[in-house]
Amino acid sequence: MKNPKIRNFCIIAHIDHGKSTLADRLLESTGTLTKQQMQSQVLDDMDLERERGITIKSHPIQMEYTHTNGDEYIFNLIDTPGHVDFTYEVSRSLAACEGALLLVDAAQGVEAQTVSNAYLAIDADLEIIPVINKIDMPNADPDSAAEQLIELLGCDEEQIVQISAKQGINIQGIFDAVVDFVPPPRESITEKTRALIFDSTFDQFRGVVPYVRVFDGFLEKGMTAEYFAKPGKHEIVEVGILKLKKQPVERLDAGQVGYVVINLKEVSEINVGDTMTVKENKADEALPGYQPIKPMVFSGLYPIDSRDYEDLRVSLEKLKLNDAALSFEPNTSTALGFGFRCGFLGPLHMEIVQERLEREFNMNMITTSPNVSYKVDMRNGDEIAVENPSDMPVSGDIETIWEPYIRAEIITPAEYIGIIMKLCIARRGTYESTTYLTQSKVQLHFLMPLGEVIYEFFEKLKSTTRGYASFDYEIVDNRPGALQKLDIRIAGEIIDALSIIVHKDNAYKQGSRLCKRLKKEIHRQQFEIAIQSAIGAKIISRETVKALRKNVTAKCYGGDISRKRKLLEKQKAGKKRMKQIGSVELPQEAFLAVLKIDDE
Repeated sequence: MKNPKIRNFCIIAHIDHGKSTLADRLLESTGTLTKQQMQSQVLDDMDLERERGITIKSHPIQMEYTHTNGDEYIFNLIDTPGHVDFTYEVSRSLAACEGALLLVDAAQGVEAQTVSNAYLAIDADLEIIPVINKIDMPNADPDSAAEQLIELLGCDEEQIVQISAKQGINIQGIFDAVVDFVPPPRESITEKTRALIFDSTFDQFRGVVPYVRVFDGFLEKGMTAEYFAKPGKHEIVEVGILKLKKQPVERLDAGQVGYVVINLKEVSEINVGDTMTVKENKADEALPGYQPIKPMVFSGLYPIDSRDYEDLRVSLEKLKLNDAALSFEPNTSTALGFGFRCGFLGPLHMEIVQERLEREFNMNMITTSPNVSYKVDMRNGDEIAVENPSDMPVSGDIETIWEPYIRAEIITPAEYIGIIMKLCIARRGTYESTTYLTQSKVQLHFLMPLGEVIYEFFEKLKSTTRGYASFDYEIVDNRPGALQKLDIRIAGEIIDALSIIVHKDNAYKQGSRLCKRLKKEIHRQQFEIAIQSAIGAKIISRETVKALRKNVTAKCYGGDISRKRKLLEKQKAGKKRMKQIGSVELPQEAFLAVLKIDDE
């Protein structure tokens, strides 16, 4: 059954181009929220999103809109993130929609993530409505932004809607474009029930709550939910639509977006991206969905108190339900004990997950420095994947190490080309091409190792270009590299959590910088602490944290020098014994020092 009065669409854009503000205006204009409920960035309900001014999770919400001709429509809107690390959130949202509003800032024009999101929407076969926002800004240049959008999408100038979401200028134009250009949901291919699970959340009272887009058939209370990727069966306790709060309804028909409360407390029994069907009206095949994304950056999470290990596992499972791009597996470190090796989409994703664990689940953790996954060809013909530097085999057994490469796309004002070239080449980047989008705006392409990008690259790019450059990347392939494992020894003991993989040419420089950094972070003890960086058995640099020294001769007033010598010798012997049995406690800053070695 086709429902011509439903429109499912999302808002996609580069970070900070006004997606959440436009969503606010649409909710206000349709009367979905009262004046009392209204606040800035109303869909960004996480403290972290508000503090940082970014969208981390996609947020679905339903609006009822009465057109000027009197027709009543149901709009299902999904506000999506804009940062490159949350592209997976965007791809899942696109799979649940028929149309997308592609938002561009009139002052900044098309940026890297605008291009990336536009291609995602084209691949998903969505109707794209180009929108230029912030036309009321003093430095706005809507004509230039329109030129760039026409170049990107091949659209006509009349199709572009120019608005100011903050001031509420021409919001009616958005509604007209959605009604006229976004197609209604397609007709059901089959009578059998099929719904795409595009997101989910965990309610401590009701358990797992999947968010679904129904493509075929219907869902209603009392049915038994089944899945294609997992074998479980669960009774449907409630179905409903997503207003600002969850609102129960009798049933969800084809074309609708809503939530399903199922009798499920075990978070690992459901997969975001899976197809839900029902026992009473079971479908034969799953919806053609998106693939589970592969994590690109890996890091270890270890509880500070080993008794919190089980709590950390439960917290990660609940968070994974809400953030499908997160992956984790148990891991043990000689320095840090039991913990988890986690996979993330990028450095910001890693930072957000860590912060959410601390805030939402009250976890106290130590996070190891991030690294990427390497493929290693062994001399005996085996091929292994190394996601943890401490697992890297000894160099004598290795034939070739393959590292992942990315194609980096940087869009920047023309005056920063030289600075960006220097930055990328210092990170072992290979220049590919330059394209002038306008007279003053340039698109640069580089091939770079992913391992060079995860250490502060994005922050450096922003600071050197005063925040004007935007960055996006895609994984290209694996290429051989002259790489080595750099170990850190503290008081003669290798700390596996501080090991990193470095390029042969940079080994000495990075080892030396890391030792200096660690010297600042490690607290002085009653004994001398040696900090060394080593490649295999060869020590390449050393720093020493001097011992705290008590003045044992302070109480000697005059007298023979031999009295002072005797006290000093006794102290020396005590320090030596302490050095052999003393243990060094490493603060969290020591593990983060690896991230900061480029700052000096």
